[in-house]
Amino acid sequence: MGDNKNLFIALGLALLVMIGYDKLYLQPKMEAAQRELEAQDALKKAGEPGDALSTATPAPADDLAIAPHDDLGTAAAAPATKAVAALPDAGSVKIETPELKGSLSLRGARFDDLVLVKHSVSLEDDRPVRLLSPLADERSYYVRFGWAAKGQGTDFVPGDQTVWTADNATLSPDSPVTLSWTNTAGVRFTQKIEIDKEFMFKVTQSVTNSSGEALELAPYGLINRDGQVKTEGLYILHEGPLGVFNGTLEEKSYSDLEDDGNFETSSKGGWLGITDKYWMTVLIPDQEADLSRARFVRQATGGMLRHRVDYVENWQAVAAGNSREDVTHFYAGAKIVSAIDDYETKLGIPLFDRAIDWGWFYWLTRPIFKGLHYLFELTGNFGIAILVMTVLIKAALFPLANKSYVSMSHMKMVQPKIKALQERHKDDKARLQQEMMELYKKEKINPLAGCLPVLVQIPIFFSLYKVLYVTIEMRHQPFFGWVQDLSAPDHFTPVNLFGLIPWDPPAMIAIGVWPILMGLTMWLQQKMNPQTGMDPTQAKVMMFLPIIFTFMLAQFAAGLVIYWTWNSLLSVAQQWVIMRREEARVARSSKA
Repeated sequence: MGDNKNLFIALGLALLVMIGYDKLYLQPKMEAAQRELEAQDALKKAGEPGDALSTATPAPADDLAIAPHDDLGTAAAAPATKAVAALPDAGSVKIETPELKGSLSLRGARFDDLVLVKHSVSLEDDRPVRLLSPLADERSYYVRFGWAAKGQGTDFVPGDQTVWTADNATLSPDSPVTLSWTNTAGVRFTQKIEIDKEFMFKVTQSVTNSSGEALELAPYGLINRDGQVKTEGLYILHEGPLGVFNGTLEEKSYSDLEDDGNFETSSKGGWLGITDKYWMTVLIPDQEADLSRARFVRQATGGMLRHRVDYVENWQAVAAGNSREDVTHFYAGAKIVSAIDDYETKLGIPLFDRAIDWGWFYWLTRPIFKGLHYLFELTGNFGIAILVMTVLIKAALFPLANKSYVSMSHMKMVQPKIKALQERHKDDKARLQQEMMELYKKEKINPLAGCLPVLVQIPIFFSLYKVLYVTIEMRHQPFFGWVQDLSAPDHFTPVNLFGLIPWDPPAMIAIGVWPILMGLTMWLQQKMNPQTGMDPTQAKVMMFLPIIFTFMLAQFAAGLVIYWTWNSLLSVAQQWVIMRREEARVARSSKA
């Protein structure tokens, strides 16, 4: 059947693997985690004595033992942090930028309140996306920086309950804030916090040793996320801890930490954080600093689940009367490609662009995104950009497609001869194959001509799918008419008469208009291709492929379905022109 048959089969198998993995493995696992989460919430509401959150007493620190070479600490250390929420409010510093709003708690110098003002929860819910949440929330999510001190008590260095003093009430791009705290030995700690107009914080920690004796200190940073994290649950997207250590990207999903245990390494520079589909928090130490320990940690104790990403640098000597400074950057916000690329260049952050999950076809996914984004800037609509990109891809692949369609045209014209051979040698398969190869050679037909275009189209298909699915630039981007989000499925369906019937059909049968159009174009393209070498059973299976693909791709991003529909229409037009041209050429040759 030519390249259409090969492409349908290859894509069908790949899509079945993706959907089967999601339905049979990921979704049951997510449902089990959700049931566990609901059970934990019920226990907390009941206030039973076994609830660690209700019985915990204040602990000296919430850092799961952040000293450079110790273990996770006692099981009681993790749930005890919720008791901090019951302490008197120590005040906060407002955070105001064009992209972010929130506050920095002066108790613990904790970044624990941050929303993304330009990004809404959904098209129906215009509330801004919340990234960081305070300890009082069940799903607290915060960032802290500090120092560990060798041979000193826990109250020697500032901890999670330390009340800092701020020299400014508001942190903005034009107004940095300096926090300060002095211990009983006279050692002064400060944190100068700066922020730009996008998502990057700069935290300059300094310590002035007026204690009269030499100290050994180690700066650290941590990201803490409590509770069960809701994820998309697709294997094509990484969500959870990630980082780059010694030039190598490390990704651990939440289930990886649950199944395989915690991750720990050392590194020269690098970065580490926690990523969601569209948002992330990332710690970026000085790239010349030696990290004696960098970790991804999961801890489930006392009815509470916690995930932690932290690092600690090597011990640093601070002589009496001297000072020490440490600079860390901290990214908190949307995973905007241009912003991440700019930071990677400006701050020299290794592989920072890999914070976006470009996938196995990185070498193709990134150029496709750049091309789409450039066309979007020209046209003002990502849907139109997809249509134009498809035309450019078809033009680039024209030499390959032209050979394929010419071969299929010849194949179609010799169908009577092939059927005659099949009838003559129906009981001798070896002789049939030999005769058909002779016929192909005589008619200059390459039966494998469709394979190369297929091999090229498959990575393009999945790379475009990746771009539509993972990049925030595609989120909530409209096309025309009813398609208001190219990254979401098209559920404008005739099943409920396009919304006239007040009923939301199940997703599996809510086949939208664009998937239906895609199925029709696939059927039309199939009809134009010669049915060669197939028995009746195979032919019937191939007849149902457009219907199967219609249902399968109906659950994918509308932008991908629009691409596939438009690509099929261009292929039909191209194939029709080439076949008519070849038929005319053959007719002229026969007359001559």
